[in-house]
Amino acid sequence: MGLTPWFHRGAEAILRAHHGQRLDTGDHRRARGQPRHALAKFVASWISGSTAMLTEAIHSLVDTGDQALLLVGQKRGARPPDARHPLGHGMETYFWSFIVALMVFLLGGVVSLYEGLRHIVEPEPVISPWISIAVLAIAAVFEGTSFRIAYREYRRVVRGRPTRLWNFIKASKDPALFSVLLEDSAALIGICFAAAGVIAASRFHVAWADGLASIAIGLLLTTVAFVLANETRSLIAGEAVAPIVMERLQEALSRIDCITSLDEVATLHLGPGRILVALTLAFRRASTTETIEEAIRDVTQALQHADERVVYVYVRPIDKIAKPRRRKSKTLASAKKE
Repeated sequence: MGLTPWFHRGAEAILRAHHGQRLDTGDHRRARGQPRHALAKFVASWISGSTAMLTEAIHSLVDTGDQALLLVGQKRGARPPDARHPLGHGMETYFWSFIVALMVFLLGGVVSLYEGLRHIVEPEPVISPWISIAVLAIAAVFEGTSFRIAYREYRRVVRGRPTRLWNFIKASKDPALFSVLLEDSAALIGICFAAAGVIAASRFHVAWADGLASIAIGLLLTTVAFVLANETRSLIAGEAVAPIVMERLQEALSRIDCITSLDEVATLHLGPGRILVALTLAFRRASTTETIEEAIRDVTQALQHADERVVYVYVRPIDKIAKPRRRKSKTLASAKKE
């Protein structure tokens, strides 16, 4: 996802340490609660005539579908390998997360922008604003609780390290994690926008404020959708491990005595917690078949010890007398000199 070196050592190391633990972000609780929130907001919108409330109702409805799709992606991505998918189904998690991003953009962002513009052109009075405010206040409590659960898990994983939330999201290979954090944040901000629009339109008689709040929510959802789509796009395209993880893998390989040159190390994330490593290397000239087989076992164990997410290791030996196509790995070369 276009990670930059200045925060790799913090965020990626933290994520690596907890890769086997799916954060308790409250997905199931959110999936059960969002339909009730959406229904209450639709009723409040119908009674008050507020387009900002209608936009928030659509937002909650989209969140309901998003959580269902994320749970589907997690379940399908966890299926074991089969004949048609020998490397597993982990990449399907990324596909469903991309669908979530499209839903947020089309059903959330675009519809909210349309409703806001329509209401600015043809403003309508907001009646019984207290109903909308009450529904928004209740929704804020639930959304705030959901965000607190996700944020608390993030803080538990960080364990006091100076890793910012945005860097943590960028470093994550688990779409379910950064989707929940982003959507909960957007939900709380959207509730504030809607409340401001309802209060301005009803109490201060600014007729266009309700429509402007809807546009602000639409722009917010569009931004969230863009971030989600960009992150999952990179993962679907086939994202390598972060540089800090690559350094650990190369350091582990440098301890294998019979490897004389390391031509290439290619890595690929097959899902939130699965990594494939493909190696092109040369063994010592005097190595026998048995020695090479033992070395390959050592290579596999060393890589899995360096990062337990490594589930597949492929080794392609090159001719012992052939010159490597690339310059020897700096990590490997320095280790040999020592």
